[in-house]
Amino acid sequence: MTTQTFLLPDLGEGLTEAEVVRWLVAVGDVVAVDAPLVEVETAKSLVEVPSPYAGVVAELHGEEGTTIDVGKPLITIGTSTTPAPAVEAYREEEKAGSGNVLIGYGTPAGTGSGRRRRPRQLVGVGSAPAVPAVPDERAVEATAGVAVPAVPSGRVGAAPATAVPAVPAGGAEPAVPANGGVPAVVAGGAVPAVRARRAVPLVISPLVRRLAQDAGVDLHLLDGSGAGGVITRRDVEHAIAAREAGGTNLPSAAPAAGAPAPAATGVPTSGVPALDATPVPASASAPVGAAAPGGVVDSRTGLLELRRERVSGFRRAVAATLSRSRAEIPEATTWVDVDATALIELRESLRTASDSGPGLLALMARFVVAGLQKHPELNGFVDTERDELVQYDGINLGLAAQTARGLVVPAVVGAHALTTRGLDAEIRRLTASARDGRLTTHELSCGSFTLNNYGSFGVDGSAAIINHPQVAILGVGRIIDRPWVVDGELAIRKLTQLSLVFDHRVCDGGTAAAFLRFVADAFENPSSAFADI
Repeated sequence: MTTQTFLLPDLGEGLTEAEVVRWLVAVGDVVAVDAPLVEVETAKSLVEVPSPYAGVVAELHGEEGTTIDVGKPLITIGTSTTPAPAVEAYREEEKAGSGNVLIGYGTPAGTGSGRRRRPRQLVGVGSAPAVPAVPDERAVEATAGVAVPAVPSGRVGAAPATAVPAVPAGGAEPAVPANGGVPAVVAGGAVPAVRARRAVPLVISPLVRRLAQDAGVDLHLLDGSGAGGVITRRDVEHAIAAREAGGTNLPSAAPAAGAPAPAATGVPTSGVPALDATPVPASASAPVGAAAPGGVVDSRTGLLELRRERVSGFRRAVAATLSRSRAEIPEATTWVDVDATALIELRESLRTASDSGPGLLALMARFVVAGLQKHPELNGFVDTERDELVQYDGINLGLAAQTARGLVVPAVVGAHALTTRGLDAEIRRLTASARDGRLTTHELSCGSFTLNNYGSFGVDGSAAIINHPQVAILGVGRIIDRPWVVDGELAIRKLTQLSLVFDHRVCDGGTAAAFLRFVADAFENPSSAFADI
């Protein structure tokens, strides 16, 4: 077996590093080509990196939370020209060849097929079921009429483990081997009360590992039912179901630090390995970045520091953009209250039994695009190197969206060429991609103007920061019932507030006010506005 070191690939133009968010594999896991290895966070989005090799994970280069430069080692995988039985099992169960391709590597769907091997069978005494053998991984001994796999002694290539004594049919307690072996299954099929922790569980699928992690199942204590003893999803689901049914001998995750270890009923603890002998550090159950008890007291305030969190690459990129905007742009803000009653009525009139119609944000976007076509000064940027004001022929409308990772501004490319329904479909797609962290670098960086619907947070107004290098941002507050004078009479209307922040270098207040007034008038008389656009 040889090793291949996979370097962090180029994740997009201008991105030079990525932060390891979550490893999807562990040392000793068997991976196939295109199997996901790790989730990394760049300054633009969350990316799942697939494996270009098939083999056994030998080393992870970087803990979760660390930053790795592009071109530096990410993971080392032990490879072989002959697929291991466990890899073959993975290909059969998980259908290897996902089609994931990331910046020039990966394989199309359906690849990864190799010469199949039929595992040899070892048959126990009498009519016992056969158990597939894995060379150099498990030793099998037939006891009490049942063929029982022994505890693996390590990864592929290790010496076979010592055979495991059986539990007598009469139910007497077995002697625990000195090597930490596991009592075999009794003739009646009962589950032994105590299991020993394996050093490396035979898990291939990251999905299985994730399922076990979320459910608190300790994979070190599971016997796999898959080919070669591979732990499958069915094994984890069976353990979860059995635990919920009140079983006492089920593998579970290690208890938190300081909690007493569970005792095995009816089995003496002397000389018997605990259900989970691996201690868990106190920080394992605490939030990321949380300070330990008796943590640091800030010398300036005298307060105990609750937590410290490392600034991610995404947050650094956001901070750099906003700081540059504040430092370079002489911004000004203007706003207006708008009667959006007719806009709400138009939105409702577009609904049918079979079609929900364009959303309210799509209607707003249509009027903003029309306003930018009338006032292109706000749809451009300032080229400071050449001392020029640039206006675009076309509009990529950015939409500020709050996600679990923070504020992102994906853009509807070519918004000027889309119908209102087309805008609605693209807005929904971008919103879903932002929520899942799957936006592309181009979608996050190509905007020429930003529409910010902060009213969705239940606020009326905001003095927003322009998304550099753009020169303006329009904000829409919440739409609520308020008293309003209509034709000299006081009435209850649907009111909202529009606020425009603009770069005073590209235009004066007159142009900004004209754009804002156009959008406001379109909100108040949408049917008339649609006739002109």
